[in-house]
Amino acid sequence: MLSPLLPFPPGTHTRSMYTQMIYASHLDTSTGELRVEAAPVRTPTGIPGFDEIIGGGFPPERVVLILGEPGAGKTILCSQFLYNGASKYGQSGLLVSLEESRSHYFREMAQFGWDFLGLEKAGKFTFVDASPIRTIPDEVKVGNLTVGRHDFSMISLLEVVRNSAKKINAKRIVLDPISLLMAQYPDDVQRRKALLDVVEALSETGATCILSAELRRVGIKGRVLQIEEFLTHGVILMQTIATGRTMERTIQVEKMRETQIDRQPRPYRITGSGIEVYPRETVI
Repeated sequence: MLSPLLPFPPGTHTRSMYTQMIYASHLDTSTGELRVEAAPVRTPTGIPGFDEIIGGGFPPERVVLILGEPGAGKTILCSQFLYNGASKYGQSGLLVSLEESRSHYFREMAQFGWDFLGLEKAGKFTFVDASPIRTIPDEVKVGNLTVGRHDFSMISLLEVVRNSAKKINAKRIVLDPISLLMAQYPDDVQRRKALLDVVEALSETGATCILSAELRRVGIKGRVLQIEEFLTHGVILMQTIATGRTMERTIQVEKMRETQIDRQPRPYRITGSGIEVYPRETVI
């Protein structure tokens, strides 16, 4: 039986330029010895303290959902994942933004010391402004066919992702935020199908991918389970909770395929150099 995964057993670790190797240990009943074996490779985020609560990094070639309240730092976390990938691990990154312009994004990320413009010039990063997809007319003519806005915008988005990822051989992809696109599908069945199309298309790129979305709430404390949580391979929650008389930013791993996870909410801060997670501190 495998024990919880250990990011680095004492004196034994391997890191390639692409992924970080983690390990699992088990007891050999025939000899009574504890054996350490290599577990599947990971895609490290490089975010201080965060990889520790996700088993050394995201499972490669999976699609992870970041759910957060307004101002939680979803875009910051996604960007830190991309920037570290390109600058530390040799993995090109693609950001498809459905909300923010290129100039605003580059200016905001520069505040953390992240030179995305330099990465873009070096061919290690691509920013795609997909916000025009939101303004597609209700019906679009494609040859002799009339295609609804929902289907056309989804087809357009996925084509942009495939082509842009192929150009730079992207190993990390972010769609930020997916909420605006999914809001076009008020029907749950259609919404589920659309999201499955997105997850499937991203998985086919061979990249490790992140979708960001708004965390929906009912009343003051309750929250709504969202379809996205069931269909993606991993879910990270970013929210603010009351601790005594103060409010604390917390990050929590709700689920993650191929991973022994820490499900406790852990505090995090947004600093001048990005997000920092405190994996050994508790808030409850």
